Amino acid sequence: MTKPRLIDRMPVVHQLRQSVGLQRGMLVAGLVLTGIFVLCAILAPLIAPYGFAQLSGPDGNFGAQQPPSAEHLLGTTVGGYDVLSRVIWGAQTALYVVIVAIVLSVFIGILLGLVSGYLGGWVDRTLVVVADAIYAFPTLLLAIVVAIAISGGQSGLWPGILAAAASITVVFIPQYFRVVRAEVVRIKAEAFVESAKVIGASTPRIMFRHVLRNATRTLPLIVTLNASEAISTLAALGFLGFGIEPTAAAEWGYDLNKSISDVAAGIWWTAIPPGVAIVLTVLGITLIGESLNDLADPRLRARRRAKAQTPADAVAATQPASREFMGEVE
Repeated sequence: MTKPRLIDRMPVVHQLRQSVGLQRGMLVAGLVLTGIFVLCAILAPLIAPYGFAQLSGPDGNFGAQQPPSAEHLLGTTVGGYDVLSRVIWGAQTALYVVIVAIVLSVFIGILLGLVSGYLGGWVDRTLVVVADAIYAFPTLLLAIVVAIAISGGQSGLWPGILAAAASITVVFIPQYFRVVRAEVVRIKAEAFVESAKVIGASTPRIMFRHVLRNATRTLPLIVTLNASEAISTLAALGFLGFGIEPTAAAEWGYDLNKSISDVAAGIWWTAIPPGVAIVLTVLGITLIGESLNDLADPRLRARRRAKAQTPADAVAATQPASREFMGEVE
């Protein structure tokens, strides 16, 4: 049997080859939407017509609430900013927050879950109680409290990003903690862990070398789902006035909040673009997460393959081996 190529074993390519029908369509749609979001974030300085806080051009000030035109494809906001530029730069802010929040929550959640599940005892009981208390607290309210405690409300770019990421991290840590702890409790009773203890391996070596890599296989699924939730939480913080100052960075939730009065006056171009950006980005990441979740379930994977199988394939699968093959065996 030939060994699969490296490109065929890559996560996204492997899942694409496994998926069929509607499942593949969902995964491809999610990858396309997420790819557009990431490209806009990375290439924002190159593709944005203006800066996120720019109020004037060669011809003077942009003007407030200007309708879409050749100079401003999506018009201008009530503050005189270019809407298209704010939407593109907002993708960069959202990507920063998602990366920082996911990295912090994954690192802290995995470490606490590993220690709690492997050591047990009073450490495990204490961490479980704290995690359950945080997990039961309303997500958005907890994020608001943490954001106010860290930054006191609105702030600059990196203080605002760290405040939003920290508030999201506090919400996500219990999720990673619970998943990793449950896996560690199951894995530490396996024979290979007992063998490592018998040969004299130290506790840190067993935890980080043998148990850890077997307890984190399902985390990529949670990461994708939490990334979409992080964008929603960031937009909600900005919408409620606890986001980043408009002169420090572009943020979709803040722009959506400032466009509420415009909608009542029939000015649609200030509200629809940031709202659509939030919806499409969250939808794209969610589609990837749900697709990966379904593909990781062997029961659903077997059911999809059975549905995709043609009647001729089903009949061939029930027939005995061909005469040529039987002759060779004889």
